[in-house]
Amino acid sequence: QVQLVVSGGGSVQYGGSLRLSCVASGFAFRNNWLAWFRQAPGKEREGVAVIFTGDDSTYYADSVKDRFTISQDNAKNTVYLQMDSLKAEDSAMYYCVADRKFAGSRWRPSEYKIWGQGTQVTVSS
Repeated sequence: QVQLVVSGGGSVQYGGSLRLSCVASGFAFRNNWLAWFRQAPGKEREGVAVIFTGDDSTYYADSVKDRFTISQDNAKNTVYLQMDSLKAEDSAMYYCVADRKFAGSRWRPSEYKIWGQGTQVTVSS
């Protein structure tokens, strides 16, 4: 079946780092859009970073630019989110999502048809 298996969340102190992993199975990894979204309590889902696996094009939300890095390993069908210099406002459930094409914006959650289960990231002061 189609799956995105997410791991790597946890609790860190301000300024710390985490690396999230998302392993894809059940669909072709190449030439897909994969992205990380996050949602904190009381807030809407927010797009964090996007990668197109066909050419390694990457896109970032302004709030995480220069701190987060999205990357892929085609041999492992895996996308990563390296998170450095973490802040309290980064605390959220992080979701790995995927789809082959967009009807509109890559930052709209409804564009992605395949969703992982989410992993919690908590950043303390």
